[in-house]
Amino acid sequence: MIYTFEINGLPVQTGDIICTTDGGRPILAGEFWRILGKLVPGDVDHVAMYVGPAGLCVESAVTGVYAFEVIGSTWDAEKMHSQRLFLDTFYGVAYPLQDKSLPQDKEIKIRAGAAAYCLKQAAANKPYNLNLLDSQTEDAFYCSQLIYKAYLPHGIDLNTGLAVPNLKGAESIIFPQEIWAGCVHRRAEIGCILDS
Repeated sequence: MIYTFEINGLPVQTGDIICTTDGGRPILAGEFWRILGKLVPGDVDHVAMYVGPAGLCVESAVTGVYAFEVIGSTWDAEKMHSQRLFLDTFYGVAYPLQDKSLPQDKEIKIRAGAAAYCLKQAAANKPYNLNLLDSQTEDAFYCSQLIYKAYLPHGIDLNTGLAVPNLKGAESIIFPQEIWAGCVHRRAEIGCILDS
């Protein structure tokens, strides 16, 4: 089943990708995650998949792959901290199937399949993948690798080859920023929504 929801004024459907930047409010824990986010190229440091119903999402973070619930329709990392154990700030939503001119039945199948893949990894309690260069493993996942692997069997390749200069093999890393940049997306701003 395909679900719809709204986060910070942006619409999401099952399979859409929530993009965040590390760090939260100016508290010590928020500053730790903000510093960690500086190691990731681009503005987007983390991604999660909206699966539904209501605010149900799946992500991979330090504790591995798990499901969590967006409380209400506003991204509040502090309220979700007990579920997620880290702080981030909502950046926007990436829509990997938008503008693909897919027949509706195929789009529904891809959305449902990508969500089922992520839920399966969460149910299996897959660990976090510390080897960012191994984006092909299915034994462990980092955030953007999970999203990449969920869409790949459906012919949607979210690896654009973004690499870190002077790091051999970095083109195999799936960065959150390249998922953002490689998809139609909408960015949320305080008090307004910007299309980009």
